[in-house]
Amino acid sequence: MTVRRRVPRGARARAVPRGVRVRVAPRGLRARLVVAFLLATAFGAVLTAGITFHRARSAILERTRGTALAELRAQLASLAPDLVVPPGTRDLRGLARRLDQAGGARAWHAAAAYKDGPLLSASPGAPPVPDELRRAVQDGGTATYQYIERRGGSWLALGTPVAYADDPGRPGALSGLTVYAVLPLKKDEADVRALVTAAEAGAVPALALAVVPALFAARGVLRPVRRLRHGAERIAAGDLGTRLHAEGHDELAALIRSFNAMADTLERDDAELRRMEAGARRFAADVAHELRTPLAAMAAVTEVLDEDAASGVLPADTADAVRLISEETRGLVRMVEDLMEVSRFDARTAPVHAQDADLRTIVAKTLQLRGWAGDERVRADLPEEVYVHADPRRLDVILANLVGNALRHGRPPVAVAVGARDGRAVVTVTDHGPGIPDDVLPHVFERFYKGDTARTRSESSGLGLSIAYENALLHDGTLTAGNSPEGGAVFTLTLPLAAHPQEQP
Repeated sequence: MTVRRRVPRGARARAVPRGVRVRVAPRGLRARLVVAFLLATAFGAVLTAGITFHRARSAILERTRGTALAELRAQLASLAPDLVVPPGTRDLRGLARRLDQAGGARAWHAAAAYKDGPLLSASPGAPPVPDELRRAVQDGGTATYQYIERRGGSWLALGTPVAYADDPGRPGALSGLTVYAVLPLKKDEADVRALVTAAEAGAVPALALAVVPALFAARGVLRPVRRLRHGAERIAAGDLGTRLHAEGHDELAALIRSFNAMADTLERDDAELRRMEAGARRFAADVAHELRTPLAAMAAVTEVLDEDAASGVLPADTADAVRLISEETRGLVRMVEDLMEVSRFDARTAPVHAQDADLRTIVAKTLQLRGWAGDERVRADLPEEVYVHADPRRLDVILANLVGNALRHGRPPVAVAVGARDGRAVVTVTDHGPGIPDDVLPHVFERFYKGDTARTRSESSGLGLSIAYENALLHDGTLTAGNSPEGGAVFTLTLPLAAHPQEQP
């Protein structure tokens, strides 16, 4: 049965705006389980009610049919022996009239026919007997019935042949007389409607009562699911020692046991990775520390040898070898210093001496100290004061690495611009080279990563951009790499602005 809500006049004009999605399904798992339980209950109730209704209706109609046929045969047993064979038209009409009178409360309409003669009835307004029923009675020689629809109601049409009663030569032989009765089923329809009403009246309380076991069932199912969610959240927060108690032997209990096994594996792997990472950090720090002293001595010796090579004291071949050794020694010293800085980042012991300073001043000093201030290859755009609260020494490291990287791997001129945007200080370093390849771009800040794998030797250690990135994070800033639409690589450094800027002397 379809129920339609009455829509107030003018309500159809207020349609849902285009692009707005209306959610009609419940979102929560609890609501879905309750709705599914209620739907299953409703389906079961409807199915049970349908089967019960069908069987009860069949039983009611079968009882009415059997009772009516028995009464019709009883009346024929008392009236047919007085009928002259072969009967005339008046005899047949008289039989039909007496049958109508004997019908009583059933209010049937009787009709009779002899062999292939016309069907005669005493009630002009009676519903006609279907031709299919008459042929079935005549051909089959047994009582038959058929349901018909007339005048907006249901009717039952009965037909039965009449046999000889006292012919010793032909016991049970058909006499050729057939009698029919058409009776209304109003009372039976009323009984059926009462069944439907009772089923509808009982369905609503049944669904209302089904909410209670549905809620209990949903609670029983969702309790371990909720525990799994909390456990997963704790593991995601870093508590790898989280374990859950598995109750029972159903699928959810098996899922909890699998969760615990996964947590055990994660905890073991995490402990092993932390141990290996700590060992690697300690190894790098120890190696860098142990190399500082001999490298300092080597640097001092190479400075003396450089002076001798420059003054011409040494032969030409020896001077070239000295210069090569000096260059490699200085590169090794820079790498050791970078490794020491990386180890401090990993140990989270890198000191930050922050102060309010004008970012323009820091950029200008960096370019001046590196000899880039008057170099045509580097152009600085410093239009306005931008104060930040940062460590000038670490910002100098960031800027020096970005500009040096642009000069080594890009193409001059390298543009350095300072400004403020969206409440943050912004420094951009742009070169005019070929840009960063797309496959290299995600890895530019990784340690020891070099975009050109064929370039096994270079002036850089592969740690400069990584150190610049870590220094930016120490200041709650960001450092990103990209390509300019006009060509060339673009590195963008953003820093928080100073809360109360005061220019340092």
